Amino acid sequence: MSVQVWTYILVAITFSLYIGIALATRVRDTRSFYIAGQGIPPLWNGMAIAADWMSAASFLSITGIIAFSGYDGSVYLMGWTGGYVLLALLIAPFLRRFGKFTVPDFVGDRYGSQALRALAALTAILISFVYVAGQMRGVGVVFSRFLNTDITTGVIIGVFLVFLYASLSGMKGITWTQVSQYIVLILAFIIPAAAISLQLSGNPIPQLGFLNIVGDLDSLQRDLGFAAYTAQNKTNTDIFAITMALMVGTAGLPHVITRFYTTPTVQGARTSAIWAIVFIAILYTTVPALAIFAKTNLINSLENKPYASAPAWFKNWEKTKLVVFTDKNGDGLMQYKPGAAFLKTPTGGNDFAKPDPANANELYIDNDILVLATPEVANLSPFLIALVAAGGLAAALSTASGLLITVSGAVAHDIYYKLINPNASEGARLLAGRITVGVAAIAAGYFGINPPGFVAQVVALAFGLAAASFFPLLVLGIFDKRMNWQGAMSGLLLGLGFTLIYIINFTPSLGGRGAPADLFLGISTTGIGTVGMVINFVVAFAVSRLTPAPSQHVQDLVESVRYPSGTLTEAQSH
Repeated sequence: MSVQVWTYILVAITFSLYIGIALATRVRDTRSFYIAGQGIPPLWNGMAIAADWMSAASFLSITGIIAFSGYDGSVYLMGWTGGYVLLALLIAPFLRRFGKFTVPDFVGDRYGSQALRALAALTAILISFVYVAGQMRGVGVVFSRFLNTDITTGVIIGVFLVFLYASLSGMKGITWTQVSQYIVLILAFIIPAAAISLQLSGNPIPQLGFLNIVGDLDSLQRDLGFAAYTAQNKTNTDIFAITMALMVGTAGLPHVITRFYTTPTVQGARTSAIWAIVFIAILYTTVPALAIFAKTNLINSLENKPYASAPAWFKNWEKTKLVVFTDKNGDGLMQYKPGAAFLKTPTGGNDFAKPDPANANELYIDNDILVLATPEVANLSPFLIALVAAGGLAAALSTASGLLITVSGAVAHDIYYKLINPNASEGARLLAGRITVGVAAIAAGYFGINPPGFVAQVVALAFGLAAASFFPLLVLGIFDKRMNWQGAMSGLLLGLGFTLIYIINFTPSLGGRGAPADLFLGISTTGIGTVGMVINFVVAFAVSRLTPAPSQHVQDLVESVRYPSGTLTEAQSH
């Protein structure tokens, strides 16, 4: 059977599974809708966390980033993995002990400020929408290639599916859907990587096979005029800032933190984090190997080959405009060299009608296609090619659903119920949550069709915002009894405000006009969240010491939360 037929079959099977789980786990109360009734065992919660975490950025884009940036791309692996260590040690068990539905719930009660609760809810919505844009973009990329639709149609299909199972079953159904999605995506990632490793190195274990290839890729890149694959191009300052921003951003992402509310006990929250690291490591230790395999095959398949006889995979992806050739010198041969193939548009995209005359590169290759295209480049079976497509969809949809529940919680629970209508019935609150999921899904679809960058770049911006906002807010709320709402709000506003303005100023697709020479200490937009975090911590600490201390009740509450050996009583939690 052809790739397209296999793709239809696997997508139909997996989508039916996701919808079936949603129908079987329909919920009728807000506790199940937002935190799965706190009945998810740690092992399965760890697997769901891994699926929630291994988004389109992890599955589709990070391999492309590492393949095209080499050593510098390793910051994503270090930062994202290290974030779970911080979660397990500093945040997850303490918030689970507090026993609320959402992160803004903790913020509002811990600091005793409804204004800060509202600000935290708006921040959660902002971060979630930035993050979900990358997921919907990933769905569109998969559909556009393998199901012969354009990216817009693919995004609309993804939005409808994720709305269907998220609104029906909330966090309870999403949890079990994410367990199934983890199984799909990890098989889709590992099996092709093992097959390609065997092809190129004679070793079916990718983590070992890449050691035989990396030296050859270094030489191949230098021959083409690129820097060596293992060379460091970013400054140490920027590498540190990016790694730190991704690490603390991970520990501050509201949709990830919410998953730790779903376990029966505090110890279960810790154990979930450990299982999540194990499940994530299976994929992340494979990523560098697949990146090297993919880049080697890509260069060998295209460089200096006649365009007229380009391989079938190239022609297939060319239809999506995610791979584009321009014959600058008129010789009919494809030249893959340093530099941009096309001039940039005012928003930072590619103007495919205007080849860049400043360099000899004739190929534009989108980062997001590499994992999806590599099985075709390696001439693997149609079944494996289709399996990768199903895995990419599973990765994007698993994270998108978690993000939609986070947005729903922020709007329907923290703003509507806690601030606007505290007397709302259980049915009204559940209806508000489902309506919010629908509205959020539509908004997510729009941002997926019009994203401010490629998948991992968009997602990385969300980490910077989380690093500058929620991480200091939560850590100080847990470990500093003297921290009050005045300090927390001041730190949040200045840290988040600085980071947001910096990102907008230096991101062309957001209208930014800042020049690279103007970067603060040479720190890129991906790493600026580290500076925002420092600003938040310093301002919050200083302001809290210049303003009245929180009440003794709040200080006692903080003290009790720091010893996660049980659960608070209803009276203590309020």
